[in-house]
Amino acid sequence: MKPYSIAIVDDDPNIRQIVEAYLRKEGYLTTSVQSAEEALHLKETQPPDLWILDIMLPGMNGYEFCRRIRMESETPIIMISARDEEVDKILGLELGSDDYLTKPFSPRELVARANRALRRWEQMKQRSELNSNADHQITIESHQSELLVLDKQRRLVYSCGEEVEVTSKEFQVLSLLTEHPNRAFSRDELLTLVWGDDYFGSDRVVDDLIRRIRKKLDKIPLETVWGFGYRLRSTERATEG
Repeated sequence: MKPYSIAIVDDDPNIRQIVEAYLRKEGYLTTSVQSAEEALHLKETQPPDLWILDIMLPGMNGYEFCRRIRMESETPIIMISARDEEVDKILGLELGSDDYLTKPFSPRELVARANRALRRWEQMKQRSELNSNADHQITIESHQSELLVLDKQRRLVYSCGEEVEVTSKEFQVLSLLTEHPNRAFSRDELLTLVWGDDYFGSDRVVDDLIRRIRKKLDKIPLETVWGFGYRLRSTERATEG
């Protein structure tokens, strides 16, 4: 099995060197850069399996970089920062990071958290592949118009006939909602079914993912059930083919 690759984004060369040494000892392939701008270039040319991301960077900060990554990918992100305020941790988790570690930290603890994040990522991909192996597509219609079509075998999403690019977690949430139209899913349910029952972060990551889905698929009737969760409203039956 090919070793996982990990990218370290930190403007402190000493931290980059120490973290890379420990990760390589664990068998990972590593790359390090000192800015988010360099990391964006790396994302296009040699995307890693995991990001270790400092928040306080020159130029673009880690929060903005995390937001950009989450628009396109669910690659695990571990944020590191000298700031230990709870609000900073919550913001990082809400933007989609998988973990948050305060400096100074034990390199061994960081390695353990990287191991854990990659295990969860692999389990999520396996669940997603199992769910998509069913040889059918799901269609949500309104007044004879196809508002949403999910091709689970090819993992494609269409809205009003136009293909829409979605991330792995976005596809999983859409699959759950379209398979059970009009059923309300709580945030906790979605966290367990999509992120896994060992996810420790804020349930607000669900809200952030739903916002991204609504932005990409603004015509589908994805409703908020206030104080509970979300449902996909359908006045006509969802059809499977």
